[in-house]
Amino acid sequence: MLPVDAETIRLFLHVAAATVWVGGQLTLAGLVPGLRAVAPDAPRAAARRFNRIAWPAFLVLVATGIWNVVAVPDLDATSAYGITLMVKVVVAVVSGVAAFLHSVSRSRAGLAVWGAVSALAAVVALFLGVLLAQY
Repeated sequence: MLPVDAETIRLFLHVAAATVWVGGQLTLAGLVPGLRAVAPDAPRAAARRFNRIAWPAFLVLVATGIWNVVAVPDLDATSAYGITLMVKVVVAVVSGVAAFLHSVSRSRAGLAVWGAVSALAAVVALFLGVLLAQY
């Protein structure tokens, strides 16, 4: 069996949290039309339940993201890796801020726009994370 070290645990925690954050948003978006058909308040109830695991997952993403950055030896912010990392950080922050704005929005338009921005930013951050993991 391959050895398990701190790097493996760090990457596992980051990927597991991203799975909850990104996958959960996409799954919930797919369920909303069906939930509305069940009851008008069902999407809101499902979103509240999702938030109980989504926000802790986001905190794990932030913590392991910081851990990931600290683990990069001789990080050069002007290198292609450093620039990609900074873009990923910005996109991840956008996802979190948009998710927060979605959660406090009271209009249907606000819910749609902020939910879409959060999910799209989350998917882009995921892609950039995979790109960074290759180097």
